[in-house]
Amino acid sequence: MLSLPAWKCPEWTFNASQVNTSSPEFIEEWQKRIRELQGAIMVASCVQMLVGFSGVIGFLMRFIGPLTIAPTISLVALPLFDSAGSNAGSHWGIAAMTIFLIVLFSQYMKNIAVPVLVYGREKKCHTTKFRLFQVFPVLLALCISWLLCFVLTVTSTFPSAPTAYGYLARTDTKGSVLSQAPWFRFPYPGQWGLPTVSLAGVFGIIAGVISSMVESVGDYYACARLVGAPPPPKHAINRGIGIEGLGCLLAGAWGTGNGTTSYSENIGALGITRSCTSSRVQCLPFWPRLEHGGKGAGRASQLTLCSQDSSGEHQKGAAETRM
Repeated sequence: MLSLPAWKCPEWTFNASQVNTSSPEFIEEWQKRIRELQGAIMVASCVQMLVGFSGVIGFLMRFIGPLTIAPTISLVALPLFDSAGSNAGSHWGIAAMTIFLIVLFSQYMKNIAVPVLVYGREKKCHTTKFRLFQVFPVLLALCISWLLCFVLTVTSTFPSAPTAYGYLARTDTKGSVLSQAPWFRFPYPGQWGLPTVSLAGVFGIIAGVISSMVESVGDYYACARLVGAPPPPKHAINRGIGIEGLGCLLAGAWGTGNGTTSYSENIGALGITRSCTSSRVQCLPFWPRLEHGGKGAGRASQLTLCSQDSSGEHQKGAAETRM
């Protein structure tokens, strides 16, 4: 939406070193974009709540499968190539090093266990093995790259001229942002002014909402599979999509500039940690299952308290509660 010609940033804002972020002109430039985004998110979130709480998404479940989810997620990421290339082009050397570190940590060093100091009630202070590179590959790569940029900035290796190549890789180009930020701030609805609504903005956000709902359905099934729970029923999926829409409505009212949805990366972390432990997990699936009994037997709703090891296999002696 903000890539439309009407919302392109003025040329005088392109040079960060020459922009006074506290000036009324600059504040109005970004706040009017936030207000436009607020209105579009709030209207689109109402559509998502309608789809979720009315049960439409449950009806459409027959058309949503792996062949639907995978292309949708891929198409959502396609517009990001332009932004990624533009930002990485600020300094291709630093960008290439960051990508290399992410691949190195996540693919080749993921099984290396690092000893860390922990505290427990029984063993008190002791060391344990933690797969640091598997859990934080992106964060570690970003921290290392930033530290390198900081060293190159302090040693004046990066150019100090704003128009020179590599200047944006310096760590002090936006240092005034932290110094001018208030220590405490309490957000509230409408803090950027009255939200504005346009047809183009609403339809643009609705397209994102549709792809978000499709992705969330896949996340629900993946999460249930990883924790050993039965597949979520349609009414649970309807509630989940509706609550995500409610979260988007609140986010739009507060002016965060984004919506809320299930985060696929957290599902991957769930598969790595097995619900916060790598050896054993106690889980209580909150989706009931219906069983058919023999002759004359009615249906029983079953809640299973299951034990899993790190391989995902159910252990013996799992307790079952039948109602």
